[in-house]
Amino acid sequence: MPVDVKLENGDSVNSPSEENVVQAQARTSDLPPDVPPDPESDEDVPVQPEELQEALSRPPPVNSSYLPLPWKGRLGYACLNTYLRYSNPPVFCSRTCRIASILENRHPLLDPSQPAHPTKNRPDRSQTPDIARGQAFVEALGLANARDLTKILRWNDRYGIKFMRLSSEMFPFASHKEYGYRLAPFASEVLAEAGRVIAELGHRVSVHPGQFTQLGSPKNEVVESSIRDLEYHSEMLQLLQLPPQQDRDAVMILHMGGVFGDKEATLNRFRENYQPLSQDIKNRLVLENDDVSWSVHDLLPICEELNIPLVLDFHHHNIIFDSTQVREGTQDIMGLFDRIKATWTRKGITQKMHYSEPTPSAITNRQRRKHSDRVSTLPPCDPTMDLMIEAKDKEQAVFELMRTFKLPGHELFNDMIPHVRTDENKPFKPPRKSTKKNGGFVDLEGHVPPAPTVPEEVVGMGGPERRVYWPPTMEEWLRPKKVIRTKAAQSPRRPRQTKKVDSGVEESLEQDGEVASTALTTPASTPASKTPQRIQRTSSVKKMMMLCPKLLSSRDLGALGSVEVVERSQSVTLKTANLYDHTSIKPYCVLTPLTQLCINAILGEVPEV
Repeated sequence: MPVDVKLENGDSVNSPSEENVVQAQARTSDLPPDVPPDPESDEDVPVQPEELQEALSRPPPVNSSYLPLPWKGRLGYACLNTYLRYSNPPVFCSRTCRIASILENRHPLLDPSQPAHPTKNRPDRSQTPDIARGQAFVEALGLANARDLTKILRWNDRYGIKFMRLSSEMFPFASHKEYGYRLAPFASEVLAEAGRVIAELGHRVSVHPGQFTQLGSPKNEVVESSIRDLEYHSEMLQLLQLPPQQDRDAVMILHMGGVFGDKEATLNRFRENYQPLSQDIKNRLVLENDDVSWSVHDLLPICEELNIPLVLDFHHHNIIFDSTQVREGTQDIMGLFDRIKATWTRKGITQKMHYSEPTPSAITNRQRRKHSDRVSTLPPCDPTMDLMIEAKDKEQAVFELMRTFKLPGHELFNDMIPHVRTDENKPFKPPRKSTKKNGGFVDLEGHVPPAPTVPEEVVGMGGPERRVYWPPTMEEWLRPKKVIRTKAAQSPRRPRQTKKVDSGVEESLEQDGEVASTALTTPASTPASKTPQRIQRTSSVKKMMMLCPKLLSSRDLGALGSVEVVERSQSVTLKTANLYDHTSIKPYCVLTPLTQLCINAILGEVPEV
């Protein structure tokens, strides 16, 4: 799940893209009534009674028992690496912003000589805006995303993952009608560097434009926006400058989209809008069966007609399929494998498939569209297939399959230590140097050296022990452990017990048996004016002696026993319990102001210094 990260100007890099929001509002009417929810959302899907009744009457799926073992293909995941996303610093390719942020950053900073700050150095709206300045802001986000792609690719290779879907949000608003922009030349070099890493490691990458990219829409503005989005993805893949085969394999996955009341009319609009597309888009475009309207049997004929590869999504097929020709499950669809593969081989593109599973509690079709955290098995595909695992836990779902079936690479990673990472640099905070001297011993903790610095190229790479795997539902292991401080519950106190001691002195005993206070009973003959004002005593003589070792000698300590502290004018006097005759009170010492302050701190009257 995404985590909200603030930019230097206070904006959220994970806030929803305003373009997507605008597109969603503009195209809501284009989508069927049962618009699919986000397959990786945490929100529960409501259940309608008629949907529940239909789901309960659905025949059970018929699945194949074939497993593609030994596995020789490539497993991949989509867009986000959970381990790197929560590393320090975070590594991901989907930093974005709001359109309001682009407009705001057209103004210069309050202090252009200093970096931006969310409160102390924000854009000065009183200054004249500059479009180029706002453009530089959004381009900087895209460059940061593209630079992190190289790190993710090397991380994947270290752990045996050689297939990845690139984020469509890598360059925010690049396909926007008003705020869009070309990627060349500002992003040419950074994308070329990522392409060199892809070529060096022999990986495969692909992209998947969003659900609002629909060439079959009856609205011209939606089609125009869809073409701009396809051109943006095409330019991004071209700037990678991949070798020929890897470049052909860098495909763009597209859904047909809505039905708009008539499937055949929608297919005709798709044919019409497909023809004027650039040749590079045509070379990369791939159609995928979805989980709302379009089944494999709906799309396979037009794919064969227009020479467009068809990517089979097993999870979508189990939800939307032609019940007159196949049953739900993986068994019957295997009869179409040869026709589906032919759509790839005729264009010289390596075939790929998608696999995911519904959440365990899903019953209705709407609930089943939501992806599970991880998958439990492999589909009955060719063992050399490039298989995209679409699961909420991303690369961890791939690790789970590797461990379950002992696939190549399962020995390359180990379990994380909860909340602990040894592959990142944390700010060094030396412990406080003690100013106290205790018996001639000086605290030298302030001289503890900082931890060894982790080289930049291995930050976030799992450390020498390769601890990057976290068990299912243990995503919290990725973050530092939260420290919850609660007030300690007070232990129940027993009723005070009193006992008689010498000369009428009463001692009140606490539960731990120590003397808590000493009350001296004043004889009735003593004038009230001579009765000293008492202060509640909360410490023993020994504690006072530790604070003020020069006040009393060991002989005096033995003679005093229990004492009380009384206030006279501006000084404090210590006296013994058996010297109660106020006419002959003999002070042991008069405390200095600093020592008096220390004793008052013990009594809880002033803060300790």
